[in-house]
Amino acid sequence: MKSGIHPENYRLVAFKDMSNDDVFITKSTANSKETIEVEGIEYPLIKLEISRTSHPYYTGKAKLVDTAGRIDKFKNKYAKFKK
Repeated sequence: MKSGIHPENYRLVAFKDMSNDDVFITKSTANSKETIEVEGIEYPLIKLEISRTSHPYYTGKAKLVDTAGRIDKFKNKYAKFKK
């Protein structure tokens, strides 16, 4: 590999899927103020709402994730068009 091509903050980071608490570690330059300890080693923590372990395409399960009440807003908006 060429030396000096990676940013200074390219390091191991823990990504945590908040819907199922799955944690995976990979290299990243993402900034984080939080940390998590995995197997006795402390890593910067990046929280995710959805990842490969909870995404319906990869799991084959349809899962409804509504964090902002968007579905209720949609139903209320178009309720007047019901027959």
